Amino acid sequence: MRLSYLLACALICLPSLAVAADTTVSLTLSEAIRMAVEKNLDVRAELYNPAQYEADINRNRAIYDPLLTLQTNYSDSTVPSTTVDGSGSSYGRTFQADASLSQLFWTGATATAGFNNAFNSTNASRSLSNYWESTLGVTITQPLLKNFGRETTDVAINVSRLSKFASIEHFNTRLLTTVTQVRNEYFKLYSLREQLQVAKTSLELARKILSDTKAQVTAGVLPAMEITNAEFGVYSREKELIDVEKSVSDEVDVLRLLLQIKDARDILTVDLPRHDLYEVNEDAALKLALSRPDIKEQRRNLEIAELQTRVYNNKVKPDLSLSASGSLVGLNHTYPRNLETLTAADNPAWSLGLIFTYPLGNNAAENDYRKSRLKTEQTAVQIRSLEENAANDVKSAIRGINSSYKQIAVAERGRAYAEERLRAYLRKKEVGLATNKDVLDVENDLVAAKNNQITAVVTYDNAITHLWQVTGELLERQGIRVVEDDADKLYRGTR
Repeated sequence: MRLSYLLACALICLPSLAVAADTTVSLTLSEAIRMAVEKNLDVRAELYNPAQYEADINRNRAIYDPLLTLQTNYSDSTVPSTTVDGSGSSYGRTFQADASLSQLFWTGATATAGFNNAFNSTNASRSLSNYWESTLGVTITQPLLKNFGRETTDVAINVSRLSKFASIEHFNTRLLTTVTQVRNEYFKLYSLREQLQVAKTSLELARKILSDTKAQVTAGVLPAMEITNAEFGVYSREKELIDVEKSVSDEVDVLRLLLQIKDARDILTVDLPRHDLYEVNEDAALKLALSRPDIKEQRRNLEIAELQTRVYNNKVKPDLSLSASGSLVGLNHTYPRNLETLTAADNPAWSLGLIFTYPLGNNAAENDYRKSRLKTEQTAVQIRSLEENAANDVKSAIRGINSSYKQIAVAERGRAYAEERLRAYLRKKEVGLATNKDVLDVENDLVAAKNNQITAVVTYDNAITHLWQVTGELLERQGIRVVEDDADKLYRGTR
């Protein structure tokens, strides 16, 4: 079984990515999300659950399958005589061939049609010695109180169906988490590559300072100590560059695993994180959050609990059943004549009765019902808790968007100040008013400011993604829709 997702037109029209060994793959965000939806192992594993519930539904529907029973039997017995001389023992031989067909109905009634045949041979006095006896009859048993009605009869079917719907919502939650992770990891790789470029630029400047310092020391303009300061600056930046390169490689592996890209040597991001102002309608966001997949899943669980409570309430009632039967009997020395007497309906038989059973105290049924009521109330409380937490998540996410948007402006000003400060110290160094250590320390501040700006932009995009996750709208915004019928396709495709 597989669950399908309909991507937006732009996403559907994307060309398939043919990945050759040792190649660099350039991915847009939409392509990355599409690959995760199609190939991520956690997503693929999760979608097997609705397929298994589809199997449960069809298995439980088997209660309406007619039950055919065929039975044959032969018996031979000899009874010793009870006379004084021991003579006159009797024997009996019987051959039976029976067939019956039973059917359960939605009312809880069971109907059984039976056709029984027996050949009897005996030497008992005052009895036919060799004869056939056949019976054709129908028996119907209908519960009138306990176990009456479709809801009670179909309880296992309906529980499986509701469980399937709940599992689809759980799959939506898994899909929502995965798409959120893809977006975050995609822009994390972007930020690490930007930081890598910053580290390379910083190293180039440190090497230039070292080269200039060596020339100035040779010319006697600077003391030899300045070479040591410049070399330490180069060393520390080389270490930072190695660390960032490792982080980039680690993040490429994270994305490769998420998207199940087997043979690509490297992954390049194409899209940039957004940094424009994102306006949020808090009331609309709060309303959307109440339809989150995890809340909808719990509502399905509440439906299951309520259904089971109603069924357990029915089982508290006494068991009163109506039993009715009718049959025709045939008997003769030959089987054909036996059937003739059967079909002539000369020997009809019927019965009608009530069967009443009730356990005194009825403690088992009463406590099953109470436990089910408690489970229903517990699930309702859990839903209220989820809804309140969802509202809190939305408000927190909105604050995160507003805060991170302000951080972008702060980070941009910080970078501008750091760049101007570095230019001032370079001018001071030219006239001997600043040492290499002073310049390198100021350049360190610029590196931190640049990284802060990169982080601020990515954090802002992640904050928007987080809002879409907590409101449950992320899948729709990415053009992803789960279709129940695809669960059935995966089920039907399993042999």
